[in-house]
Order: sequence, then structure tokens, then C-alpha cells
Amino acid sequence: MIKIKEATAFINKQIGNFTLDAGIILGTGLGGLVNDIDIQHSISYEEIPHFPVSTVEGHSGRLIFGQLSGKNVVVMQGRFHFYEGYNMKQVTFPVRIMSLLGIQKLIVSNVSGSTNAKIEKGDLVFIKDHIYLQYENPLTGKNLDEFGPRFPDMSQPYSLRLIEKAKKIASNHNFSFYEGVYASVPGPNLETKAEYNYLNIIGGDIVGMSTAPEVIVGVHCGMEIFAISVVTDKNFPIEEVEPVTVEEVIAIALEAEPKMTTVVKELLLEL
Repeated sequence: MIKIKEATAFINKQIGNFTLDAGIILGTGLGGLVNDIDIQHSISYEEIPHFPVSTVEGHSGRLIFGQLSGKNVVVMQGRFHFYEGYNMKQVTFPVRIMSLLGIQKLIVSNVSGSTNAKIEKGDLVFIKDHIYLQYENPLTGKNLDEFGPRFPDMSQPYSLRLIEKAKKIASNHNFSFYEGVYASVPGPNLETKAEYNYLNIIGGDIVGMSTAPEVIVGVHCGMEIFAISVVTDKNFPIEEVEPVTVEEVIAIALEAEPKMTTVVKELLLEL
């Protein structure tokens, strides 16, 4: 808790009296949203006490404060993953800081692979639930009572209200979209064909290596959460699985990014 408060104090000193309406976490290849922000403050992760540093291609590593769609936002341009060697408390450290900064609404984006035969590359998926398959839970250890209860309820971690608004926005723009269940896995390797089949059987529509840890902590902090995924590779049915590289993932993410950006910007107007 001391490290969280020290990092928050440092940030508050940099941004002054800049009050916030929402927090946004940007996924791999989805950092272009910052180009639409009227930036007031930009802080490198390396400057913030105790803050992890992103090591993954496609993650810039800046905390950006500014205006987007008339709302004051803090945006993580680059996130952290368990597979980078961080523990889950470090991975979710920024969400705790957002909570102390007054954030009550959190928007999370990611890229994912499809484990549902109907969902294609380039589609948007509004996450309605998740299956947590990571090795470590960010809430293990002493409960931080300042943020939330020992046993937070996870029966509805993603806001149905915000999902409905996002669906209307996507429909108005004729974007291809789905509601889906996100399977959160450790990585960093991609899954085997048998694993893709397993994820489909247990109800996963898409799979990725992030998001659920941040969402668990966001729920613990009492946040209303919306999560959007850009599908970059198709992994079901099994006979359609093809090898994929991170370069291909980023290329598809960049191609689909304007759709994600449109949804987020218009959703902010609804907050």
C-alpha cells in the first residue's frame, strides 16, 4: 500500500488539480488513440516510483493525462503482463493508482485470438465475461481494505450498461462485432491446437494474455468496467489454425484500430 500511495503522490504532484472522469488501458498495437487526446500531461513509466516498465513490442510505456471526447482521462499507453516476469500485483499496480486518482470508470482494450468459429480477424468483441486461467490471482495475500472487500463478487465484472451503448455505436457504424467470453491465459507462447479446442469447449470466444487481472482489481476497487477486444487471429475451427507472428498481430490490430477508437471515443460521450 505504501508503494501505491508513493506512486500516486508523485503523479498528483505532476498533474496538479487535474480531475479525472475515466481511465483507459490500451493493448498491443492499439496506442493510436492517444493521437486524438488533447494531452495535458505525459509521464514515462520509468519516472514513476515503483511503476513497472513495459517490455513488449507495441507498448509505448507512457501515462497520458488529457481530454478525449470532452472527458478528462488518464490513458495507459502500454500495459504489463505476467509473462514479462512481473507478479500480478505489479501487473495491476496502475489500476490501484487509478482508483486513488478517483477513477470510477475503466475502459480496457486488448487484441485476442478467436476460439469461436463465427468470430473473424478484424472483428470487435465486447467482453461480457471472462475465464481466468492465469497462474496467480492479483488479490492473493493481505486484502487491501482501503480498496474493497476480501471476497469481491465477480458475477458481473463487465458493465452491461456500457456494453449496450457500445453495441449501438458499433451498429451505427456498421462494424462487425460480437459479445464474448475472454479466456485469460499466462502466455507468452500461443496455444496449441488442443488448447484452442479446449478453450472453445469451456466457453471461451476469444483468448489473450491480459485484461482479466486488471478487471479483477478494478472490480475490487468498485469500478464500472468496459472491455473491448480486436481479434487478430482465428483459432477455431482447428483445421483453420495457421501459424501467426507478433508482426502479423500488430498489423491486423493497426488495421482494425480505427474501429476500436471510434467506439471508445463515442462511448466516452455517453459516460
